[in-house]
Amino acid sequence: MSFSGIPASITGVILAGGRGSRMGGKDKGLVLYRGKPLYQHVLQRLQPQVNAVYISANRNLMEYQQSGLPVITDSLPDFPGPLAGMLAALQTINSEWLLFTPCDVPELPEDLAAQLWQQKGEALAVWARTAERDHPATLLLHKSLVKSLTDFLQRGERKVMFFLKNSGGHSVLFNNAEAFMNINRPEDLSGGIQ
Repeated sequence: MSFSGIPASITGVILAGGRGSRMGGKDKGLVLYRGKPLYQHVLQRLQPQVNAVYISANRNLMEYQQSGLPVITDSLPDFPGPLAGMLAALQTINSEWLLFTPCDVPELPEDLAAQLWQQKGEALAVWARTAERDHPATLLLHKSLVKSLTDFLQRGERKVMFFLKNSGGHSVLFNNAEAFMNINRPEDLSGGIQ
């Protein structure tokens, strides 16, 4: 069985575990955008592309659990960044491939999984890139990277791109930059991509 031309062994993970410091400390995934929480916009785009979706969160767990989706918390303390959410997901989810996306990208491409899968080659890590920049938190990771990611974080490293490049990963170019516009600050809710 496959979804969008990719194997059913891909599980989606919405990364909603950050501090939300640029959003005034609010949990970005739960901030209302066009009448519903941001993470629900992402879920709507991601769900048809994968066989299951999990949420990686460290606060407001009950609210995320009301979605009916499984919620994973970081296995490391003190909000060490998106890699900690990725590690917890790799440790928890029994799936060969995990497709990660931030909770604040409401216009996520509907062919994200298919494009990353079709252009990954032999790489164990591939991430989205637009003409303007890389989007390393929007990526496809193979479960076998769990040990190297554990070691990387235990050394105190936190940079997503550094880990991905060290893992032999590469980017996949997407031409629709607006699909990757994220909502980081309160003013982004009323302007920009509205």
